[in-house]
Amino acid sequence: MDRSLFKTDRPSDTLTATLHHLALGTPDPTTLAAFYQDALGYDIAATEGILGGTAQDRALLFVEGKAKTLAWAGYAVPDADELARLRARIDAAGWPRNDGPRPHFTDCVTVCDPDGNEFRFGIVADADPPRTKDASRPARIQHVVMGSQNPRRILSFFLDVLGFTLSDNVLAPDGDVRTSFLRCSREHHSFALFKAPDNRLDHHCYEATDWNAIRDWSDHLAERHIRLQWGPGRHGPGNNLFIFIHDPDGNWVEISAELEVVTHDRPVGEWPHAERTLNSWGQGLLRS
Repeated sequence: MDRSLFKTDRPSDTLTATLHHLALGTPDPTTLAAFYQDALGYDIAATEGILGGTAQDRALLFVEGKAKTLAWAGYAVPDADELARLRARIDAAGWPRNDGPRPHFTDCVTVCDPDGNEFRFGIVADADPPRTKDASRPARIQHVVMGSQNPRRILSFFLDVLGFTLSDNVLAPDGDVRTSFLRCSREHHSFALFKAPDNRLDHHCYEATDWNAIRDWSDHLAERHIRLQWGPGRHGPGNNLFIFIHDPDGNWVEISAELEVVTHDRPVGEWPHAERTLNSWGQGLLRS
């Protein structure tokens, strides 16, 4: 885990954390795990009875269930003091929580958002995750994005209960908020949500280093006959380069680079709900 991401000027009443791992629901954990092993270099093994994968700065778990669902998202906090501040904020809001160790975390607080999505915040059990056999293509698990029929209440939960900070909103012509980007570190966002006809997992993302890394990842995927579904392109909010692929369940998977780094006092940005906001280089996939 890159602890430099915790070096931040964020106020103590906001959350400091980074995305550490995700647990994906799937009807076929073995097949999904094999894909991530081949495509993203995960080393696959059982973790506390759950099939999972680890690589440098990224981890996934594959939980038997419905395809294209999030079983939970795990965010790492820097220390016990940060975890105590989070517990105090949750309690002050009157929100239910559970405590105790979980896979990858020695101590953890678990909460569910208003849509029922589970989020875990904990202290990482192993401060130096195992490296893959081929570490030539680094990509740190960096953010997760959800769709919601009622994004306003999800936004309120993340801001007021958990202590995330709002970076940008994407607005329809009538002023309706279609997408919100939230941060809990120096990076522009580590969580985002958009207005959708159903509550769902949209995608998760890995942050690479630069444009050359996007090229190298694209070549690596091409060698495995995994086609790019979208990109290369550049997002407006976050200003990051991107490519997208699909996994066997149909989940969107993003590899990004050069995501905007911000200070705590950065004003909230506003963007129009338009193709150019999603991709200043060309096609934008408007999912909201």
